[in-house]
Amino acid sequence: MARKKKGRKGRKHAAFNKQMLKHAILSVLSEEPSKTVNYKQISSVLGIKDTETRRLANIALQDLYDDGYLDQVSQGKYRLKARSGYITGVVDLQPQGFAYIASEEVDSPVLVSSRNLHHAMEGDKVRVQLYARRKKHGLEGEVVEVVEHAKKNFVGVISMSRNFAFLVPTGKTGFDIFIPLEKLNGAKDGQKAIAEIVEWPPRAKSPFGQIVEVLGDPGDNDAEMHAILAEFELPHKYPENVERAAQKIPMEIPKEEYESRRDFRDVTTFTIDPADAKDYDDALSIRKLKNGLWEVGVHIADVTHYVRPNTLLEDEAFSRATSVYLVDRVIPMLPEHLSNGVCSLRPNEDKLCFSAVFEMDENAMVKNQWFGKTVIHSNCRFTYEEAQEIIETGQGTLSEEVLQLQALAVKLREARFNKGSIAFDRVEIKFNLDEKGKPISVYFKEAKESNQMIEEFMLLANKRVAEFIGKSKGNKLPKTFVFRIHDKPDPDKLDTFNNFIHKFGYGIQLATPKMISRSLNKLLKNVKGKAEQNVIETLAIRTMVKAEYSTRNIGHYGLSFEYYTHFTSPIRRYPDMMVHRLLEKYLEGGRSANASKYEDMCRHSSDMETRAANAERASIKYKQVEFMQDHIGETYQGTISGITDWGIYVELENKIEGMIPLRNLDDDFYIFDEKNYALVGRHTHKRYQLGDPIEIKIWRTNLERKQLDFTLINEKE
Repeated sequence: MARKKKGRKGRKHAAFNKQMLKHAILSVLSEEPSKTVNYKQISSVLGIKDTETRRLANIALQDLYDDGYLDQVSQGKYRLKARSGYITGVVDLQPQGFAYIASEEVDSPVLVSSRNLHHAMEGDKVRVQLYARRKKHGLEGEVVEVVEHAKKNFVGVISMSRNFAFLVPTGKTGFDIFIPLEKLNGAKDGQKAIAEIVEWPPRAKSPFGQIVEVLGDPGDNDAEMHAILAEFELPHKYPENVERAAQKIPMEIPKEEYESRRDFRDVTTFTIDPADAKDYDDALSIRKLKNGLWEVGVHIADVTHYVRPNTLLEDEAFSRATSVYLVDRVIPMLPEHLSNGVCSLRPNEDKLCFSAVFEMDENAMVKNQWFGKTVIHSNCRFTYEEAQEIIETGQGTLSEEVLQLQALAVKLREARFNKGSIAFDRVEIKFNLDEKGKPISVYFKEAKESNQMIEEFMLLANKRVAEFIGKSKGNKLPKTFVFRIHDKPDPDKLDTFNNFIHKFGYGIQLATPKMISRSLNKLLKNVKGKAEQNVIETLAIRTMVKAEYSTRNIGHYGLSFEYYTHFTSPIRRYPDMMVHRLLEKYLEGGRSANASKYEDMCRHSSDMETRAANAERASIKYKQVEFMQDHIGETYQGTISGITDWGIYVELENKIEGMIPLRNLDDDFYIFDEKNYALVGRHTHKRYQLGDPIEIKIWRTNLERKQLDFTLINEKE
């Protein structure tokens, strides 16, 4: 067993990020609950003097109002909502049955025992009454209201009895779902299915439900992938009426569209995508102009020309908000007739685009730019591997154009990193699958120059579109727009990270955001090829805040861009569709859109993006466990990649990660030293440190839980 050892609080440095400001504002207002403040007053109280952070304080106040923590008493003036011993937060259910409630209103999570959860489930938004006195371990309370259920459908395995059945959920729930036999919908014992909770009587231990879909037998690849999608409430098929609506859209382009758009069909144009891609939503064109500049066109599929507001297709695209990429398949945001056909920029076909066109000199400096509707004709479809071969050999189809774009991209990339962009280039784990979806081997995918070339021009288009709309022009206020924002890192996490990397002889400078990014880049360059590379890269990423969508621009820290958006992938991301519509509206002289409406749409898009990313990770984890089933009892070299108070995570040389359960370390009582990423034996002082090499044996696998357990060599199994 283990308990946590609290480390000293890290020193403050750099500047407030948005999350810190939200905590600070709530802390100030909780001391004077009746106090009304605007962003200038709260900035004064917090000692904020610089313009950027004062603007961030204004955004933090708006976010807290949206989240339900503040009342807006008049335009721009806010007051704490009366709480009287209550907080609102989100349930984080623990394996032992109790839960922590995470809330902006308190400094630490609130502990709620299993008996006081009152049927609140994982991810639910709940209202909690705090107990009058702090317990030894911190705040404790009781759920008094479920404000919003995170989900009502659950994936699990059917367990039959003579007169009734249960669905045993695969995720974190703490309960089984009672299913009357007449509500089984054809499900059989041992099958995977989706159950909907119908009711949960106050005194019942289990909720009552009904089966809404039978997925199939455990271990069947399709059943398992559909189960992962259902676990995160993501659909795996389209309603028939949506498919029919998509099929009605013709491939042919009407004559009037040719006449109303800028024509690029005579300009050399091509796409570069993964070998298995079918939804080509971006193309590049290039030609030398008479003025000596290079004209580079970033052409993006004009999805919003086909998917119109207030239609079935629009509603479905908004609901999904993103395509989902599992280990063996893509679940597209739009039906395939659109994503792989009508909208896809396939070679040797005329296609409608929304384009960003740049005139650039030999140093990749943009001298002129233009945004608008176009028609293109792609001359060639390259895979990344084919484009890479041209870059490496200088030979091949359209080699002159590819090499010129590569030369410009290298300069764009160099300038971006000089301004503080952070270079996170992670290796992806991939699987070779047999015809039944079973993994037969593992390989790694790393971004090469062809990937980076496309990335630079997509970043350029996204940045320039965001600047074009987002920057104030004269005395006019910026118009409502959708930005991709990325907050500054949490200072305490950076302190902890810096202390850890000192053990390897590294360090980062923490005085200003720019110094942090520059020293991080230097660190990431220095660890390349070293044994500690993966651990340090992983921890560096964990110090970063997650990027999200918002109408309230705070810039993109990781890219070091003051303005950034997503314009370049409307086939697979709904925010890009929003950006296309707003850009078109403003180019035509339209008035500013409703900010509140678009902020709600941004929040939904960010939430769906998180779900999709979690589903992708779950599918990878499933295949990792499935692959290692044939290797039980074998020994491997690995690196400690995570330390928790329930186990030691180990990453093997093939990038597959598993865990040594803490209960297997029975030679001592181990203390979890959170600040130093270590487990330390109380009596023996034996130390398991993040980044340490370690030898393990594959002990057991649990596909249902996507769990891979290791045991230490020479340790008792």
